Amino acid sequence: MAETEDLRRRYTGEMELGVTEAAQQHITRRVVRPPPASAARLAFERRRPKFLREMAAEATGVFFYVLPGVAATASQTFAIINAAESAAAPPAAVLGSLLNVAVAFGFGIAFAIITSASTSGGHFNPAITVAFVLFQGFPIKKAMRYIVAQIFGAFLAGLLIYGIWHQQFAAALAGGVEKSTLIGILCAYPLPDQTIGYLFLVEFFVDAFLGMVIWSVLDPANPFIAPASAPWAIGLAYTAMVIGFASITISTNLARDLGTRMVAAAFLSTDAFTYKSYSWIGILVNVPATLFSVAYYEFVMKDTMTHIAEGHLSHPDEHEAKHYNETPGDVSPNPTIHRHRSGERHMSETEEEIGAFGGTRLGRFLSNRHHSGGSGKLEQPEFREHV
Repeated sequence: MAETEDLRRRYTGEMELGVTEAAQQHITRRVVRPPPASAARLAFERRRPKFLREMAAEATGVFFYVLPGVAATASQTFAIINAAESAAAPPAAVLGSLLNVAVAFGFGIAFAIITSASTSGGHFNPAITVAFVLFQGFPIKKAMRYIVAQIFGAFLAGLLIYGIWHQQFAAALAGGVEKSTLIGILCAYPLPDQTIGYLFLVEFFVDAFLGMVIWSVLDPANPFIAPASAPWAIGLAYTAMVIGFASITISTNLARDLGTRMVAAAFLSTDAFTYKSYSWIGILVNVPATLFSVAYYEFVMKDTMTHIAEGHLSHPDEHEAKHYNETPGDVSPNPTIHRHRSGERHMSETEEEIGAFGGTRLGRFLSNRHHSGGSGKLEQPEFREHV
C-alpha cells in the first residue's frame, strides 16, 4: 500500500498543496492528501499555549507588513543617495517612484493577513484591536497582549532592516547625509516646513479612510467582499494611501511607527522621538481616527436587519422582528427555549442573539420576547425538542 501511495504521488500534474476546497472541486486537478498527524504532534499542539500562538501570529503579521515596505523605502532612498553622489542618473529616475514603496506596503498587508490572520484574527494594528474591544466585545486582557506583540513584530522588522542595510547606513552617515533622511527610512519623519496641525489633519484623514475600508471588509453582510479577496482589498487601500500621502508624511499604524521608531532612536538619533514633537502624531493619532471611522460605519452605515436578510445572522422569528423594527409599538410573543432530549437546558438562539444585538431595536424586541408577555410578567416558556 505504501509503495502504491508513493507511486501515486508521482503523477504528472499532481500538486503538493494539501487538500484544499478549490482543488477538490476542480475536475482536472489531483491533490496529494496530507500525511496523518502523529500522536506526538497532537500532544504538542494540545500543550501549546493558545495565547502564545495568537501573540506570535500578531507579531508575525506585523513583521510581514512592515518588512517589505520599509525595505522598499530603504532601497529607494539609498539608490537616490548613491545616484546623487555619483551624478550617474537623476535621483527621480532611480527605481521608479513612490509606487514601489506603496505596492510593497500593500503586498505586505495582504501577505500578513494570508499568513497569520487564521491564527489570531489578523488585527496587526493596535487601533483595530481597540476598535474590536469597544465595538465587538474583544477581551481587554487579550487586547493588551496583541498590542505588545504587534509593536514587537514591527521592532523586529526595523531591526532586521537596519542590520541588512547597516553598511549603507554607516556610509551615508560618513558621507554627510542628514540623519533625518535616514530616520525617515524606518519611521515617519516630518519635513522642516510642515506644521504639526497640518500633519495631524493629514494623518487623521488617512487613518479614518483605512479604518472605514477595513471595517467594511469585515462586515459579513458586505456583498462585494469574499474571504479570499479581503487581504487584497485592505492591501489596495494601504497602497492608495501611500501613493497619495506618503510624500507628505504619514504613519497609519501605531505598532508599525513605534516599533521602527525605537530602532531609529537606538541606532541613529533620539530625534526620532523629539524632532518637532511629531512622534505623538505618528504613534497615537491613528487610534482616534480609526475609532471615528468605525463608529461612523457602525452607527450610520451598518444595518442589523441587512445581516439577517443576507443570512449572516438569524433567529426563529426574524420576519416578526423585521415587522417590529419597521413599525411602532411593542410585540411580545412567547419565548422559545431549546432543550436537548437529555433534558439539559441550553442557551437558545434567541438568548444568544439578545446579547449579539445589544441595545438595538431588534435587541430590545428579543429581550421583551424572551422575558415578558407584554404585561411585564415572566411567562412559562415553551420548550421545543432540539435534535
